[in-house]
Amino acid sequence: MLKNKTATMIQTAEYLNLRRLFMLRNIAIIGQLLAVYITQIYLDIALPVLSIGLVIFTFALFNLFTLFRIRWGGEVSQLEFLFQLLADVFILTALLYLTGGATNPFVLLFLLPIIIATAVLSSRYTWILTLITAACYSLLIWKFQPLPHAHGSGSGLSQHVFGMWLSFVISAAITSYLVGGMRRSLEDKEVELAAAREQQLRDEQLVLLGTLSASTAHEMGTPLGTMSLLCEELSHELSDEHQHIAKTLNTQITRCKDALSTLSASTGTAPLSAGKLLNVNIFLEELHAEWNKLHPDNHIKTDWNGISPAPSILADRTLQQALINILDNANEASPNQVEWIAYWDSTMLTINIKDRGEGLSREAEQAIGNHPFSDKAEGHGLGLFLTHSILKRFGGHVESLNREHGGLSTLINLPIIKHE
Repeated sequence: MLKNKTATMIQTAEYLNLRRLFMLRNIAIIGQLLAVYITQIYLDIALPVLSIGLVIFTFALFNLFTLFRIRWGGEVSQLEFLFQLLADVFILTALLYLTGGATNPFVLLFLLPIIIATAVLSSRYTWILTLITAACYSLLIWKFQPLPHAHGSGSGLSQHVFGMWLSFVISAAITSYLVGGMRRSLEDKEVELAAAREQQLRDEQLVLLGTLSASTAHEMGTPLGTMSLLCEELSHELSDEHQHIAKTLNTQITRCKDALSTLSASTGTAPLSAGKLLNVNIFLEELHAEWNKLHPDNHIKTDWNGISPAPSILADRTLQQALINILDNANEASPNQVEWIAYWDSTMLTINIKDRGEGLSREAEQAIGNHPFSDKAEGHGLGLFLTHSILKRFGGHVESLNREHGGLSTLINLPIIKHE
């Protein structure tokens, strides 16, 4: 999964670079046409306008092909990006050949493709581009069409110096824009890769926990089955007034079996429990009723509202267990002082569970949901870690915030099932 995600991020970065190159060429084409116009009209320098126009037209066609390439999609390899830069070098060589060759002050623009290649291509491809660019520059020293003015004196020298200055300004601006953008793309990619690595570590922890839970479920299945049989036999031996003892034992054994099944499913080692679509209000009522059975001596203040009729949500056993775990933690932190707020619309169910306990320490805020952690001396934080993982598997988002006057607020967002 990490490998696929990494490939997607690299492809996105290459696409951004190709789009920037496409936009830069559009500016270059407009600049070239403007330069030819100014040179002909205002500087009164005769140029082979027809030949230059043909080169610029070819450049525009190639850039149009690049636009189609961007919209077509597919992976943009470094070799393809090298060919894109080589096309720029050859177009620039043709334009310089027609306008004075190496004596043209804009020969400095040969550096731009090399700078871009240094930022985005491997060293091998960068050296290939550098050698070809150097060869083109060298050929322009010996073979070119001279401009009809002297560089040594008068207005010719002034024009040449101005051209060198303008070439420097254009090169500096393009380098800052293009290479700076590429650097930001690389930084964004590094951030995304770090997040992907962190997600991979969490997934590896879940796989390990899944293996342990499967092993535990297998080992405990036999003794629980034996206890269930003994409980059934015990119910035949007890008098009617003591039947509640056997019934209570059987209920607790069933709870243990359900808990083991939920643990195995939530860590991915077994299929999820059979889920069903329920209206949000019914789902919350059933969840509340189940929690009340587990905590008959405690109560929770509820405040639920939303659109009517209520939309549907996937009521899976693991999802119910995850929410019950959060309610249990809140009740343990501040018994009988828990608020359960819920509201929903056509796209999202939002649950906010508030308590008046001690809240989270700074260390717990950073670790919660990322790896098992607990502030309790006797706890390991495994249940809360699994709870966050289960909610994320259902497309949910969990955020825990310390309340202003003490306590914790756990905000849960779960997507609503949209009917076709």
